[in-house]
Amino acid sequence: MPQLPAEFADLEPFADWCLATEAERYAKRLASTMPQMQEFYDTAFPRLEAALDYCDKYEWPDLPEDARALFHLMQSLVMASFPIEVWKQPRVPDSGAAWAVLINEPVV
Repeated sequence: MPQLPAEFADLEPFADWCLATEAERYAKRLASTMPQMQEFYDTAFPRLEAALDYCDKYEWPDLPEDARALFHLMQSLVMASFPIEVWKQPRVPDSGAAWAVLINEPVV
């Protein structure tokens, strides 16, 4: 069953990246290989502006579920962008065992 708006059916293979929290997105990044993230990035990045324009048609509380999924997909794209563009690995380099647990997430 498609999760995304029909206009973004080409991104449906990456629907497993439609994750609502930063912790889920970070875990997905760490569990993904660089080729998997590269494929996601290469497919989704060219659609970023169109996706944001689509979501901007709605106020956040009124965002339909398919648009909300698209928004979360684009948040995951941001999460994958640093490993692809800068680090060339899923983890932050030279961070050792550093870990931060967020008690509350920022309010959007």
